[in-house]
Amino acid sequence: MNHADVRRRPARSRFCALRCLAAAQFVPALIAAFAVATQSPAAELVKAAEPLKKDRFVRLEPGQVEVGGEIGRRVSLSVGHLLDMELDNQFLRPFQEKNQAEGYIGLGKTIDAFVRFAALLGDERLKQKKDHLVAAALAAQAPDGYLGIIRPENRIWALWDIHEMSYLILGLTAEHKFFKNPKALAAAERLADYLIAAWTADPQRKPEGPVAEHVAVTGVESAMLALHEATGNRRYFDFVAGFRKLPQWDCPIVLGRFGSIEGHAYAYLCRCTAQLRLYRIEPDPRLLDRSQAVLDFLLRGEGLTITGACGDHECWHNTQQGTANLGETCATAYLIRWLDEKFRMEGKPLYGDLIERAMFNALFAAQSPDGRKIRYYTPFDGPRTYHKGETYCCPTNYRRIAAELPLMCCYRADDGAAVNLYAAGTYRLSLPDGTPLTLIQTTDYPRSGKVRIELRPAEARGFAVHLRIPSWCAKPTLSVVAQSGRGVAADKPGAEETAKRPVPGTMHRIERTWQPGDVIELDLPMTWRWVKGRVAQAGKAAVMRGPVVYGLSPDRLPAVNPAELRLIVVKPETLADGPADVAGPAGLPACRVEAWRPRAWYPYAKADLTLVLTEFADPDVQAVYFTVPNPNDPLLIDDPFIGGGR
Repeated sequence: MNHADVRRRPARSRFCALRCLAAAQFVPALIAAFAVATQSPAAELVKAAEPLKKDRFVRLEPGQVEVGGEIGRRVSLSVGHLLDMELDNQFLRPFQEKNQAEGYIGLGKTIDAFVRFAALLGDERLKQKKDHLVAAALAAQAPDGYLGIIRPENRIWALWDIHEMSYLILGLTAEHKFFKNPKALAAAERLADYLIAAWTADPQRKPEGPVAEHVAVTGVESAMLALHEATGNRRYFDFVAGFRKLPQWDCPIVLGRFGSIEGHAYAYLCRCTAQLRLYRIEPDPRLLDRSQAVLDFLLRGEGLTITGACGDHECWHNTQQGTANLGETCATAYLIRWLDEKFRMEGKPLYGDLIERAMFNALFAAQSPDGRKIRYYTPFDGPRTYHKGETYCCPTNYRRIAAELPLMCCYRADDGAAVNLYAAGTYRLSLPDGTPLTLIQTTDYPRSGKVRIELRPAEARGFAVHLRIPSWCAKPTLSVVAQSGRGVAADKPGAEETAKRPVPGTMHRIERTWQPGDVIELDLPMTWRWVKGRVAQAGKAAVMRGPVVYGLSPDRLPAVNPAELRLIVVKPETLADGPADVAGPAGLPACRVEAWRPRAWYPYAKADLTLVLTEFADPDVQAVYFTVPNPNDPLLIDDPFIGGGR
């Protein structure tokens, strides 16, 4: 990457701010342009852009997906908690009273989660609770359109007020999209119009508080673009592209948490996501630059940790330290959402690899085993704690992304279907010629790498199936089993299939005439592997199996003080290959490895410890990296897509 793009001092950001102030004299002209529906302030910005290209893959609708496996289990945990959650006092009362000086609840994110889960599952209890939440929110909207918790004299400029309003617009727009609720859309428009009018009337003012403006107003661009899509009203597009100048946003990746906290990973990824969505409407190459900078930083600038988390104490970091404030759940959720945008746009398997790494480790480890609690941070070194209460950003953002994960498994392609995440379930879509196709996955992934995909087109059709072959899998195998009149028989592969075996880190394409009942059998062998540590973890290694990181809980090693787990030295050759063991009454997948206790005279002393390592999502895990006697041991490998392995 261009390391000049990563700053420890906000010099370039101050320059950006000065440019914005200098440009403020043009804001009245932009405001005037809002009244002209056919005239876009962004027209000059995108005039020279290349024609918009279609997404490589297209999401299914919630009603087309029935997901099981680990993703389905996490969905069930989240939904069970939502059904039991008390809403009136925690979420609704502050919006009815509107008397706070500042603060944040997360009502819009909660509405969005309820809407998406209800659309996904069709559960009447969810629908009833969602309807109550939406109706109460609409009743709390002020006559001027304001919907928030802030008292009149502090509105708009109190910290997080615009943030709160933005997600309310998103949640209410989602209610209209999935449940055709015109009252919700009307309320979203009134709130958006209130926000636009107040902000454009005082364009040089910024929200109060110790954070940069783009952090304080996180979500506003995505909200306005969603409203533009729902209504076709150019006013909302113009606000994003013209007043908010989203195509020109080029703030660098700032390391650390200081000053105005510009390097906020969640806010940055949210804005990059909005840029990608704007690019689909009116493409401008500049809208892709910040996403490329993020990708370079994550993969080549040590910005992504082994658990798929990014950011320390909410902000960008590149030290590979994993203590205390690592991996804000909001940042993990938006990293996954941004990666899905990139995957759909470009069709590159790398994005799917990164999604599953973050999902199975950083994201799922943020949720308690009963689904009732969410972590604000999920470190891999030291103890973890749960966030107190149901409100605020991380618990509500977790529920939103949990409702979206099922839609990241299977997609429509312009020549057929694509499978990204391997998750048991049923996926219904239409082929390019309109023929209905049902795709059924049978797998216990990531417990094993065996995946069975049955294809049921309404009638025999020629189309392609794209399968993501993970980069961690060294020896994938695949076979096609055809449905004959006498039952299922092995199909002799065609010349193209014989010549093109699955290659790790690719989208494997199979094109043929598919009969109803044809089956793809994919085997992704999950060998145990030691992955080298980097930067602060240099000289150490962590255990992975498939996309899952394994770690040590102090409860499984009472002989060692929990504070000294990081001082343990492992004997890499004692990590046995084969399937995962089962550890304890919880039935957690586990492996065993011999090790030396802290301060032992390794490698000459006898290895006197046996470590039982469980999945990172085990809530008691406190260590994943361990010192190895030989940092150049051939048993240790680079991460296939991060750092030196990229």
